[in-house]
Amino acid sequence: MPAEARFSYIAIEGPIGVGKTTLAKKLAESYGGRTLLEAPDDNPFLPRFYEHPRTHALSTQLFFLMQRTRQVQGLRQTDMFVPVTVGDYTVEKDRLFAELNLDAEEYRLYQQVYEHVVTPELSRPDLVIYLQAPVNVLLDRIAHRGVPYEAAMDPQYLQRLIAAYTRFFYHYESTPLVIVNAAEIDIVHNPADYDLLFRHLQTIRKGRHYVNPLPF
Repeated sequence: MPAEARFSYIAIEGPIGVGKTTLAKKLAESYGGRTLLEAPDDNPFLPRFYEHPRTHALSTQLFFLMQRTRQVQGLRQTDMFVPVTVGDYTVEKDRLFAELNLDAEEYRLYQQVYEHVVTPELSRPDLVIYLQAPVNVLLDRIAHRGVPYEAAMDPQYLQRLIAAYTRFFYHYESTPLVIVNAAEIDIVHNPADYDLLFRHLQTIRKGRHYVNPLPF
């Protein structure tokens, strides 16, 4: 029988390869809910971005912004039989990638579009789970999942992305926040690790929380 969810919309965040989508699917199954997942394979500019970042950064980012806002807007059509939605991104993080990848003029244009499409009425998560892991762990997981255009992922880019996420969540107060040391937790292959995190989520009400299991 699905567990009772304290939150109706949970979003999972963290850098590329940290395990957001896997956790979103497992939580949705545990709660008997639905997933709201990014579709990077639908972005025709993404493979080009990894080959030539400067040339394709703006088109890649604008496509993701439109895709994410359309998906989240769909949450307004609430299904009374779905107790919880679990997503593998937040719309807010879109600006984080834009700041990282765009030059000053491109970012000014992006900001104009962002302010037009991201309205106060856009659904905001009730809980955010932020997964953290160092570059070497991310590279191992990226290699394991075998996405062709991620094969030449630049470790320095990942390090800058980790730093950007750290700054973003240092000041984050929009929702309750759970920060997870995902380098020491294997939710894919170790049911005990997933159960540890899931039990902790059942205690969350508000504020900032940490899940930092110690290695044996």
